[in-house]
Amino acid sequence: MINLALFLTVLVGQTPAPEKGVIEIDLQKTPSASPTLTVCGTCPRRSLREAIEEAPPGAVIYVLGGVYRESTLVIRKPLTLIGEDGPVLDGEGKFEILVVDSVDGFQIRGFTLKNAGISFTEDQAALKLKNSQNCFVEDNTFLDNFFAIYLENTHSCVIRNNRVRGPGRTESFSGNAIHVWNGYNIWIEGNHLSYHRDGIYFEFVRDSKIYNNVSENHVRYGMHFMFSEGNDFARNVFRDCGAGVAVMYSKHTKLRQNRFEFNWGGASYGLLLKEIDDTDIEGNVFYKNTVGLYVEGSNRVFVRGNTLEKNGWAIRVLGNSMALSFMYNNIVGNTFEASSNAGRSFNTYLHNYWDGYVGYDLNRDGYGDVPHRPVRLFTQLVEQYPPAVILLHSPLEFLITYAERLLPVLSPSVIEDDRPLMGRIVWSKSKDSSNDTDR
Repeated sequence: MINLALFLTVLVGQTPAPEKGVIEIDLQKTPSASPTLTVCGTCPRRSLREAIEEAPPGAVIYVLGGVYRESTLVIRKPLTLIGEDGPVLDGEGKFEILVVDSVDGFQIRGFTLKNAGISFTEDQAALKLKNSQNCFVEDNTFLDNFFAIYLENTHSCVIRNNRVRGPGRTESFSGNAIHVWNGYNIWIEGNHLSYHRDGIYFEFVRDSKIYNNVSENHVRYGMHFMFSEGNDFARNVFRDCGAGVAVMYSKHTKLRQNRFEFNWGGASYGLLLKEIDDTDIEGNVFYKNTVGLYVEGSNRVFVRGNTLEKNGWAIRVLGNSMALSFMYNNIVGNTFEASSNAGRSFNTYLHNYWDGYVGYDLNRDGYGDVPHRPVRLFTQLVEQYPPAVILLHSPLEFLITYAERLLPVLSPSVIEDDRPLMGRIVWSKSKDSSNDTDR
């Protein structure tokens, strides 16, 4: 076993403190001088709509336990909504539930929002934040909504510790759990998202943090973002989704210490990169996906310190990707280590551990003395003729593999690691990275 801890602790074992700039709101420190109103079944105010209309800007509205069916509630002034004893806002399958429009300073905590209406002409959500800023959505439950949390042209918001579970229907009948369009400085942390179309959807989003979320069992993607820049995804789990995770047409992205696992299917990926530039993929685990990492039309992507284990294909890199760097990764127990449709490679593969490597280390420096070519003849056959995968583990595949071992020159050289590691890399984490969540 080779221990590269000194080098890789810095690389993947520590998570740097986040940049400051995300709005800091503490619901526990709501100013005591703020006007307060209470809503309950036996209170003078039994309607949340009535309280919203009466409340002055900056007021705190306490809503006690009960079920409130009031069609769409619209807020156009700074307010804090705090639920006590689990109040439920029910959209009855017909309406958007809560719309916050053009507000600077909104907070909601302790509610269950369920049954937002389904629409094929507009994106109806349980909670929609439009043209707003400085918002805090914490410790809520969202059940059986079309879209759950929807941010439109909104920035400087925190979405934390919410439980979001959708109806788990087809793509047409399901919206996204957390949907952000045209926003920046968004902090999404500690949420559990399941059974929507996409777990996290970003479009035209920049400079945002997505930490410690679990996104699983979605109809399509656990995470899907496009046309975005400067976002940081760390320590999330993306599990058992119809198509895995897709990152498209974006740049300057960081994907660190995430888990991509159990994303199986004919068009499913642990992580799909399409037209991605200047991105770091470090310290992640790709486990039991149809394809661990798929790269198409991407440039200057640094893949370091990851583990790709028990996938169908560990790595698939198309020939239109350039200046990729694969270093210090563990590629273990995969059906196919790597594949490519290119005749030559303009990428770097160096110092990875490939469990399929059968070379030797005469000088005992921990590196193989002969290069490793992870793309096999049979892999190329399957790449060109996908139905040939039915021959996997057949006598024909055995003969092709045996011939390559006798004559290594037969192995395609499109991907080549000149100094493969002889043992699996062991990483150590010397410091807890909890400073990422310092809010």
